[in-house]
Amino acid sequence: MSLVRARGLTRRYPAPKATMFGPRLFTTGLEDADVDIAEGSAVGIIGESGSGKSTLVRLLLGLDTPTDGTVQFDGQIVDATAGARSLHWLRRQTGIVFQDPYASLDPRMSIGRIVGEPLWALGIEGDRRARVREVLADVGLEAAMANRFPHEFSGGQRQRIALARAIVHRPRLLVGDEPLSALDVTVRAQILALLGELRTRDGLTLLMVSHDIGVVQNLCDEVVVMKDGRIVEEGPTEKVLLQPQVVYTRRLLASIPVIDPGTP
Repeated sequence: MSLVRARGLTRRYPAPKATMFGPRLFTTGLEDADVDIAEGSAVGIIGESGSGKSTLVRLLLGLDTPTDGTVQFDGQIVDATAGARSLHWLRRQTGIVFQDPYASLDPRMSIGRIVGEPLWALGIEGDRRARVREVLADVGLEAAMANRFPHEFSGGQRQRIALARAIVHRPRLLVGDEPLSALDVTVRAQILALLGELRTRDGLTLLMVSHDIGVVQNLCDEVVVMKDGRIVEEGPTEKVLLQPQVVYTRRLLASIPVIDPGTP
């Protein structure tokens, strides 16, 4: 059974009326999307800006409510309308890393508090401070750094901090929404290698949104191609990237610069 299973996911947003008495208009962010993510796999989502990638991720994580369709996580329905507290079980199972590490870290909080926040918020018992030290070591940072603040770190270090916070509660699914795009090539390669290690060691399932075909090619088993809110092609990464069947996919691959994550 899939760890994540979505059927018919659709998200429409109200648009301004052209006239006071005119009909209600809508814009479509996502249309009739079906997604299956097997446990332990790594799935990449690619597409142009505005193609629906982030909308799909938000619906899969219960951060937004679909206009139509369903999402299941490990067989349990994700109901974003039931309130934040009712989705604690899902927050316990998932973690997310965003594009801009600095914007996602509270500058007033120490690194120890930032990384440990999910443990307190989700009511996870145990020696929380020891877990923070452990996960900082996992991402290549020293335990003593827990007393410092975000502005004292480089961009690569801040992304490691964001990653530590995303995995401190030992989630089963880690989602990256353009997590490497703000980093230089050398740091990108380091974070990419770290994600691969964590996946192997902890059995993490990965869902990566990225414009960087090199990242998807090196990290993901499966790839989903999106255009105008629809999934237009999906399949094994090697097959889709080397033998795309859809004209849009071929055009997309031809237009995106490829950066080899292993290039120093």
